[in-house]
Amino acid sequence: MIEKITRHEVLVGCREILGLSVVDNAIVNDDLLTALVRRSAGIHCPCSRTTLRSSLIEALQYLCDSEASLPDRIETIIEGLVVAGDLLELHDVGVFDPAVRGTWVFAAPPGYIVSQSGEIFVIGIVADQDVFLPGSLVSRIRMRGFTRLIVPEVDEDLSTKLDDQGLQRLSETSWLRTPKAEPFGQLLSRFELRLAERPPAGTVNEMEILDGEQPVTYYRGRWKACTGKTGIFVGRRPQEYGAPIWCLADVDAGNVARFLDLPASKSRWRGCDEAWHLQMAIDARRGQPQQYRVQPRDGECRFDFFSPLPAWSERRLITFGRAVPREKCLMSYMLPVGAVEFEENFLQEWLWLSRTEDSE
Repeated sequence: MIEKITRHEVLVGCREILGLSVVDNAIVNDDLLTALVRRSAGIHCPCSRTTLRSSLIEALQYLCDSEASLPDRIETIIEGLVVAGDLLELHDVGVFDPAVRGTWVFAAPPGYIVSQSGEIFVIGIVADQDVFLPGSLVSRIRMRGFTRLIVPEVDEDLSTKLDDQGLQRLSETSWLRTPKAEPFGQLLSRFELRLAERPPAGTVNEMEILDGEQPVTYYRGRWKACTGKTGIFVGRRPQEYGAPIWCLADVDAGNVARFLDLPASKSRWRGCDEAWHLQMAIDARRGQPQQYRVQPRDGECRFDFFSPLPAWSERRLITFGRAVPREKCLMSYMLPVGAVEFEENFLQEWLWLSRTEDSE
């Protein structure tokens, strides 16, 4: 017998299956959407981001109130899960299949990280399963943005319990790996030397660059055509198939003389991460460093950023704090007061950022 069910009943059932608490007003909120992306990744990965996004858009037809914004929300969550460690990109894994494309994402194996505070971050996705822990541990999982964490009870050896479930322990040092801290001029000199060794570019059409003459507090407005520009720029050059390729470009009167595709050879970072890091160095060398804003909020401190951050720096923020809805910026994180000084030193030493004048 066929029984008609409502949208509310479908969403309630999804939350129960995914181990999420059931809310009275069952909607496709970010917690549900994040769990669904993990579920879809367990089915489709390895695959492209487009495949992962399309699978969710199709599955959520007629279930989401704001379908127009759904693709952007899913893309934000996919990026968040890459930062959080649930999804891996090709530079994080080794494969021998020549058909695997560099833009594919992979489901990370189950693992955990013990933070300095004692909280345990659980990562990983298992194929065709919604959860990979027993119910007694699943019920203790707390969602914090794109991360899942469990707080050990008094005198509890939670690590041993997770080891017994087959989860791999990652050290916090490995989890928060970063490039070495160095002066911005040293980083730029190294990449500009590689760029100078590249052959002439020939004709490169429709190159977009991050224009240093535009305000550092409006990232989207900085993307311009290179017409009439001269200098070294971070850019994106189009390719016949797929997303534009990140690069460092030597531009002369609007013509691309040379370019160095990113990530550079043997790099452990993504192309976008290297590009954003280089742009921070370029802005710092121009005397107009990128900025962040700090505001006290209810016993914590809110950090607002106006440009994208490399994944290795953003992972620190979701480990020591949590993502919150942005306010007149590109992204925002809430951190405990005790972590503020340490993280500000990191932002200024590794990324050469400066506080805005309206920070408190």
